[in-house]
Amino acid sequence: MVVANWREGSGWESPELLPHAAIPMSPAMVGLHYGQVIFEGLKAFRRADGRMAVFRPEDHARRFRTSARRMMMPELPDAVFLEALDELVRQDQGSVPGDSSATLYLRPVMFASEPDLAVRPAREYRFLLIAFVTDALFGREPRPLKVWVNEDHPRAAVGGTGSVKCAGNYAGALRAQAVAQDNGCDQVVWLDPAELRWVEELGATNLFFVRTSGRSHELVTPPLSGSLLPGVTRDSLTVLAGEMGLKVLEDRVSVGEWQDDCRSGRITEVFASGTAAGVRAVGQVRTAGASWQIADGSVGPVTAALSEALQGIQYGRRPDSHRWMHLVD
Repeated sequence: MVVANWREGSGWESPELLPHAAIPMSPAMVGLHYGQVIFEGLKAFRRADGRMAVFRPEDHARRFRTSARRMMMPELPDAVFLEALDELVRQDQGSVPGDSSATLYLRPVMFASEPDLAVRPAREYRFLLIAFVTDALFGREPRPLKVWVNEDHPRAAVGGTGSVKCAGNYAGALRAQAVAQDNGCDQVVWLDPAELRWVEELGATNLFFVRTSGRSHELVTPPLSGSLLPGVTRDSLTVLAGEMGLKVLEDRVSVGEWQDDCRSGRITEVFASGTAAGVRAVGQVRTAGASWQIADGSVGPVTAALSEALQGIQYGRRPDSHRWMHLVD
């Protein structure tokens, strides 16, 4: 793991590469009591030429700084973020086999480490970077997901922290995820916090809808309202979709429209996207009072094409014209 400390008055220390191990902390640590904890998630891929490359690390570094700013924490310089990634990927790259879909999942985290119970921004922080060899979030089986629409409470509040990656956002979502599983579903669909009507996210991933008219398709994703996370994979897919000739729209989709448009055939595909999930099709939707299927319930051609285009760049099978991949020598 990579460790760096920040103290008021002296700033960031140089990052240090250490063995993965438990960390000592005071029971009065600010982050433990008041939630000054942020994190990121990104991946390093074993490319076709055998080299390791991290997908869009600069964008994750910027989002990490945005989260820190919102939570009144010190911003980690992008250069330090990238240096930490390079050090850890160089150290752990031997754990990633070259003949599989496995990746090195990288988890940067920052927390308030000062031991003090005063309700104020801490004066000491610790940055950690750890890594794990992972496969697909929902398993290797490409089965489309069954999803449960949560109509009881939102994931985030208007003007809250829904657009940043702070730890508290995820603890508050666990109960709704358990309800989804109790109803035979893989993931929970989050609605907007104001009306509980408009579709926003799927679990910890962004959502896309494919609307079809004749032979033309358009890709629709909920707008960044401030209560949903601006996903790096989401942004990448909108770029790739445009290059494939799809019209890309940010537009609100209500639960009722989702159901009606699936039954009429206007919505022909739905998929989720995220760092851990990649691109994963949604096949069935359930609510407390209804259920419906997207087309024939299988992976659609637009979903498959976007997934292949994204993975082709990540694994080095396609040209990286956008320079999204950061090679680690």
